[in-house]
Amino acid sequence: MHVQDWLETVPAVSIYALVALVIGLESLGIPLPGEIVLVSAALLSSQHGGINPVVLGVCASLGAIIGDSIGYAIGRKGGRPLLAWLGAKFPRHFGEAHVATAERSFQKWGMWAVFFGRFIALLRIFAGPLAGVLRMPYWKFLIANVLGGIIWAGGTTAVIYYVGVVAESWLKRFSYLGLVAAVLVGLASMLLVRRKAKQTATEHATAETDPVPAAE
Repeated sequence: MHVQDWLETVPAVSIYALVALVIGLESLGIPLPGEIVLVSAALLSSQHGGINPVVLGVCASLGAIIGDSIGYAIGRKGGRPLLAWLGAKFPRHFGEAHVATAERSFQKWGMWAVFFGRFIALLRIFAGPLAGVLRMPYWKFLIANVLGGIIWAGGTTAVIYYVGVVAESWLKRFSYLGLVAAVLVGLASMLLVRRKAKQTATEHATAETDPVPAAE
């Protein structure tokens, strides 16, 4: 069943809760299709009078912010052993190369890696836990987390809602294309991250195999 068709069969309150829960769990570090669920719900709100897009955006933002904060707390308590355990359980998402790429992002952008990570599918599951593992000061994490959560979740809801309203006559077809576009964006983000992860792994392997130059 199409995601949006299924959402039409449940009450508005359940949709708010579902969106907040899925996005929260994804932000916490569990690989779930939060973006696809949010896009589907936003499109549904543009044609379903019982679903308030403002409430939907608030719920999505709260799910993102709270999920990331829980992920931060778990990462801070679990430390490196947690990343190693996740890498063993979910190698496709938490492999050493992916973790290395995420760490490079944190080293380059600091707290803003949390903000920008919100807009990249694979990095969304890393931002909270990795910030905790790296012991980023919580106030810095919280600022980037709140800004990223509101702009990403609220902004996505607003844009998809208004596009759905404007394209009402083509809504059914747009709904399908919107989901396909969301999936393609997510896949493109994952492929980009994986490519950078492979480059990082190759550079790391080369550095380990290269002989250390003798001191003069």
